Amino acid sequence: MQDQMRSYLDFEKPVAELDSKVDELRTLAASGTDISDEIGRIEDKAAQALADLYTNLTPWQKTLVARHPQRPHFNDFITGLITEFTPLAGDRKFGEDEALVAGFGRFRGEPICVMGQEKGDSTESRIRHNFGMARPEGYRKCVRLMEMAERFGLPVLSLADSAGAYPGIGAEERGQAEAIARSTDACLSLGVPNVAIITGEGMSGGAIAITTANRVLMLEHAIYSVISPEAASSILWRDGTKAQEAANNMKITAQDMLRFGVIDSILKEPVGGAHRDPAAMIATTGDAIAKAFEELHGLDADAIRKQRRQKFLDIGRKLG
Repeated sequence: MQDQMRSYLDFEKPVAELDSKVDELRTLAASGTDISDEIGRIEDKAAQALADLYTNLTPWQKTLVARHPQRPHFNDFITGLITEFTPLAGDRKFGEDEALVAGFGRFRGEPICVMGQEKGDSTESRIRHNFGMARPEGYRKCVRLMEMAERFGLPVLSLADSAGAYPGIGAEERGQAEAIARSTDACLSLGVPNVAIITGEGMSGGAIAITTANRVLMLEHAIYSVISPEAASSILWRDGTKAQEAANNMKITAQDMLRFGVIDSILKEPVGGAHRDPAAMIATTGDAIAKAFEELHGLDADAIRKQRRQKFLDIGRKLG
């Protein structure tokens, strides 16, 4: 990813100014002026400023990072980690939902069922994928694939990144809440290992529906909550402009989730967030997935269900 194409968040302004200065000096150096030492000095200063910023992010700043448009999405993880991926379409009841992509492929040579929300990376793809906000048919498709995975003894991997399930009238008329509940139940009932990764936003039942897994992992700057900060602000203060205050009080960060026992581990992101080095983040995620499934290897169906059930019963009872 080229620096000049990078999108900076508001709190990254000091870094943006230093990077801009480096670009100017590189242009000057291209004309024959030897200023390599000055460029190196400013690059070091920019790197240090970035590291300092990301060492002490507030929950709201983490929310902005989790929503960064250049953050790796579902399709990026599939391309980097899954071979022979074959997506399946339709819930066999109503239709296809492209917000939730699901299918079968191979992870490090072994067959696997994979599902997750895809937000899209262009105007056209974002509209096609409905910005990652799934409708009932998307969750019913996931239930269908989970049932297939169990039938054939295949592990299930979920990648959650969504602002929430789609709240449209049509989705509600087709049973959004019921579809989410059945998807959550399908996750809990699986007799094969399932691992879930919250890669960006893990908002509301839309995320929980596919992340009720034996192992739940989060990227370092991802967020996970039953409601978005904006929605919480509207409910608590009847004022949607207090989203920042809501986020800072909702305990939505990966660090909060680990402390409360909601997740099992945190995947460290590159300095400056996953969007600054997607390839490195995807590689780190792949290693974490392999480790999580290895820990569950050899367990029979009853042991897998028992471990998963106990994990969720323990949430809030044991503080890390």
